Amino acid sequence: MMMKKTTRILLLLTLLFLSAAHVRAQAPAQAPTQAKPDAPRRYETVQFESKLVGTPLPYNVILPADYKSEAAKQKRYPVLYLLHGLMGSADNWVSERAHLAEHAAPYPFIIVVPEGRNAWYTDSATAPADKFESYIVKELIPDVDTRFRTLRAREGRAIAGLSMGGYGSLKFGLKHPSLFAFAGSLSGALGAAAWLPDEKLPAFVRPSIARVYGPAGEPDNETRKANDIFRLVRELTPEQTKALPFLYLDCGTEDFLIGDNRAFSALLIEKKVPHEFRQLPGGHTWPYWERQVQEILKLAAERLSSPAAAKAAGQR
Repeated sequence: MMMKKTTRILLLLTLLFLSAAHVRAQAPAQAPTQAKPDAPRRYETVQFESKLVGTPLPYNVILPADYKSEAAKQKRYPVLYLLHGLMGSADNWVSERAHLAEHAAPYPFIIVVPEGRNAWYTDSATAPADKFESYIVKELIPDVDTRFRTLRAREGRAIAGLSMGGYGSLKFGLKHPSLFAFAGSLSGALGAAAWLPDEKLPAFVRPSIARVYGPAGEPDNETRKANDIFRLVRELTPEQTKALPFLYLDCGTEDFLIGDNRAFSALLIEKKVPHEFRQLPGGHTWPYWERQVQEILKLAAERLSSPAAAKAAGQR
């Protein structure tokens, strides 16, 4: 009796074992779990130390798709400098909300995004160390030309930006026309240097305006006069007008800066300055800038010399 019971138990265990083995054989094999690799970084950061400003001012760079290929070792590339806005940084344009690397992929030029802090790309009237216009012109551009295979000529250089950076880019185009073939503005804060204390502005804007430009309404305030782009255009001679880069500006019709943009375009028309102005649906927001930076890339590509042109010009 005991023998029969033991035999039945062993038979049952055998059947259970075979059944489990069959189930394992039928189940699909599962690959071992692996950590997902980080998404490849599509830009590089240059750790630059500014002697003029006396502080590190890193800048970000997006290189053309073929830049590091063996076939492109002798190529030189145009450069687009892309400026950030107030309360922003050099990281804004390379963040996920801008998708700049994706939009830039088809274009054969280098994109440089500098650090401008809240300094309006201007040499400050009240803070002697804040020489952010001089930094761009005297340090950043030469450093980029030294580190990268750039087309080191006006025809190979463009500048653009949003809000504070839009003002900055047009200012650089007007004050340094020998450096740029194209200057573009998205939602530009174009009246910054002339804004008065009672101007209807967001509260966070006022401290930077006072720090950079100094007191308003004083006739001897050279910083305000030298950086007021409306004044710069009004004082253009016909010869100076001919030497300007092509100017582009756009602004959302729901943007609080639309009035200044319309007024600036009207002044450019009055002074017969070649430019393009677009008024488009949108506000002072990243969805607007992410859309319009694609237009900046197209326009810059039309105005900048190609790597082939650089080779033909004899640059090595």
